[in-house]
Formats: sequence, structure tokens, C-alpha cells
Amino acid sequence: MSVQILVDGDACPVKDEIYMVALRHQVPVSVVSNSYFRIPEHPLISRKIVSDGFDAADDWIAEQASAASIVVTADIPLADRCLKAGARVLGPSGKPFTDDSIGTALATRSIMADRRVGVAGIGAGGPAPFSKADRSRFLSALDAAIVAAKRAAG
Repeated sequence: MSVQILVDGDACPVKDEIYMVALRHQVPVSVVSNSYFRIPEHPLISRKIVSDGFDAADDWIAEQASAASIVVTADIPLADRCLKAGARVLGPSGKPFTDDSIGTALATRSIMADRRVGVAGIGAGGPAPFSKADRSRFLSALDAAIVAAKRAAG
């Protein structure tokens, strides 16, 4: 089983970094989205546009995820589904989702969602702006994940 990268592409801020690292390691990338956007023309990079149904892209990614997959997503419930399929999962900031951390991430997400609803958006800002440090951390984490996945695949 060969290593593959599955990207939750609609709002992914590190697509260019994924392409760069994947091509260096000769690992195929599937960018999954609900809408069209440009990707580099390269045999290792493909686009999968799914229907615009709710969670259609997430469902496709979760169905494809396996122990040979590295999934890049900020979507915590999708990360949970992919971990259960045996995939390695990275957030765009380079922070890995793991079996040990996903429960806390899901609980925090639930609390924050309740808080946003309960206060009608007051004080409920979005995530911090994406930084150069996040980008650098992501590059290192993706490189390490690919090396580990290749080693595990034999």
C-alpha cells in the first residue's frame, strides 16, 4: 500500500506547501473540494470535486482514508473519522491530531460551538491569523509524517 495525501481543500491555507513536500517525496496528492480551483498540472496531483451536499467532501475523504493516508484538515470531526480509519492527520498549522488528542479537540470544539450560540457571537472570534511560524511548522510536520508513513508501509 503506497502513501497518499488527502487534502480537505476548500479552506486549506497550505496547499502550495503540500504540493512542494509531496513532489519532493513523490507522494500522490488528492485535493478534495466542493468547488473548482486551480491545482498544478502534475501527474501526482489530482482534484476530486464532490457534490455540494453537506459534508460530501468530508465523507469522500473519510471513505478513502487508510493507514497509508496522511489527511490534512482543520475539521475536527473529519480528523476523528480519519484517525479511526488509521490515517495520520495534520491540521494546517502542523499540529497533528492523534488518538490521544482528538477527544480533547472534539470536546473543546463542542464547548466553543455552544459558547458562540449562547452569546450570539459576542466575543466569539475566529481562529488566530495564519502565521509564518504555522507554515514552517506545517512543512516540518508533513515531511515527518510522510517519512513515518513510508517507513510503516515498508
